[in-house]
Amino acid sequence: MNNTKNLVLTAMFIAIGVILPQAFHMIPNAGSIILPMHIPVLIAGFAVGPLLGAVCGFFTPLLSHLIFSMPPAMILPSMLFELTVYGLMTGLLNKVIKMEKGIVKNYIVLIGAMLCGRITYGILNALFFRAGAYSLQAWLSAAFITAVPGILIQLILIPILVDRLEKAHLI
Repeated sequence: MNNTKNLVLTAMFIAIGVILPQAFHMIPNAGSIILPMHIPVLIAGFAVGPLLGAVCGFFTPLLSHLIFSMPPAMILPSMLFELTVYGLMTGLLNKVIKMEKGIVKNYIVLIGAMLCGRITYGILNALFFRAGAYSLQAWLSAAFITAVPGILIQLILIPILVDRLEKAHLI
């Protein structure tokens, strides 16, 4: 039963991750500023663990691209890896960090996963996807400066949502 519940939750987070960004893509560059696709993937890692969190992180941008052409083909490969790492690391850190469930643990897990995903994004762009055309300055700008509103939304919203979902025994 738990496997079925986790598969259903994974599908739900993928669906939210595909649909939620559509509300923001009407505003120029809102996707890269607000990062709406990241939110359900990060929550999925908490809810369904590392393996299904990674599955969610991989299929969310892929399905969004196939259905809505967003993210664009040029950005898709790096987002596939970045979001896969988000789902994987959120689930993994949530399991290996030996703390009582709560907001503090959620922040530690979330920040760790966010850093791992952003570092993966930067390394893969520098070495493979945009080799020679990607600098440390471009990475810092895309991963941190442009994304400040999205990062703040994630840091405010996700730990509280996960805490509430855990207290309600929904995850």
